Amino acid sequence: MISRSDDYVEYCRETAKHARDLHDLALRGRDKQDVTRLIHLHIVEAVGLGADDDLVDIGCGDGILLRMAQQLGVRSALGLLATEEEVGLVRRSALNVRQGLADHIPLPDQSASVIACNGVLLMVPREKIPASLREMFRIGKPGARIFIGEIPYAQPKDPTPNFSTPRELLSYLFREHGLRSWFGMLRRMAWWKISGKPAVIHSGTTVTFFATPGEFEALATTAGLQLLRHWPSDFPKNRNNYLLRKPEQTNFRENAQAS
Repeated sequence: MISRSDDYVEYCRETAKHARDLHDLALRGRDKQDVTRLIHLHIVEAVGLGADDDLVDIGCGDGILLRMAQQLGVRSALGLLATEEEVGLVRRSALNVRQGLADHIPLPDQSASVIACNGVLLMVPREKIPASLREMFRIGKPGARIFIGEIPYAQPKDPTPNFSTPRELLSYLFREHGLRSWFGMLRRMAWWKISGKPAVIHSGTTVTFFATPGEFEALATTAGLQLLRHWPSDFPKNRNNYLLRKPEQTNFRENAQAS
């Protein structure tokens, strides 16, 4: 019997354990490397990233935005990843990364002039979204630019079906993802059987947060942030990007306590 888990942190951990290429951590598939690069070029343009900036990339994936920031000569660039397994892989590329989640960022107050959080909040449990936005407010310097990307404006259908038998799962993987995915899962099933560990699939495709632009602006405003604009994301098309700003003048302690 195979069970399914929608714990996204565990999905990230499993991905890192089985990654054969650093780009696997971008979670888009190796055939989407050009898409990943284009998305991050647009993030650089949206926030106006420059040499005087201190960047924090929440959910930095394979570190592509950090590398772009280094090429621009930014003052500092730090990436956060959900698990230590991901951190270990990305650090091999000599990038500055550490473990941390959006609702509990391990950084001091007013650390960043630019914050990027792309394709992350849609996987954060809805009840943790206010805390995540407050954390961005907290670590942002006065006037900080904050990019939050790929927020669905309606609940999308989960593309991953449930499977009642190993044969169904293997058939699906071979049909949809090819021989390599099929063989990788076959090896994992053999390991489950040998080790006696439970057979659990971490799908990583269940969206837990979605919001219309009006709903998202209300959440951001409550956290003390100003919405500058929003626009459709590059990929996929049923999501929005948001550019926000932390006000230059704000009573930080009062806002944090009120939240």
